[in-house]
Amino acid sequence: MSEFKEVTITKAANVYFDGKVTSRKVTFNDGSFKTLGIMMPGDYTFGTNEKELMEITAGECEILLSGTTEWQSISGGQSFYVDANSSFDVRAKTIIDYCCSYL
Repeated sequence: MSEFKEVTITKAANVYFDGKVTSRKVTFNDGSFKTLGIMMPGDYTFGTNEKELMEITAGECEILLSGTTEWQSISGGQSFYVDANSSFDVRAKTIIDYCCSYL
């Protein structure tokens, strides 16, 4: 889905890693939500509370999911899942445009 209709967008950004990662919350009429964000090139570790679907809409990165030892290359148009109560590492090689869905 390339656009969302009939949503509420939280004006204030979520800012992480000294401003190198930002996102905005998009809330749907049914109460579900996603975040849309940007990651600058760099290395990051994220924690999760819920299962997540990370869609990389543009850019190139490598990811390392918790419990694994092999980095995976991900680029625009690809996605990956992260378990709840887990973590994952990202090596952003370029500016990353992403959409995170909470499952």
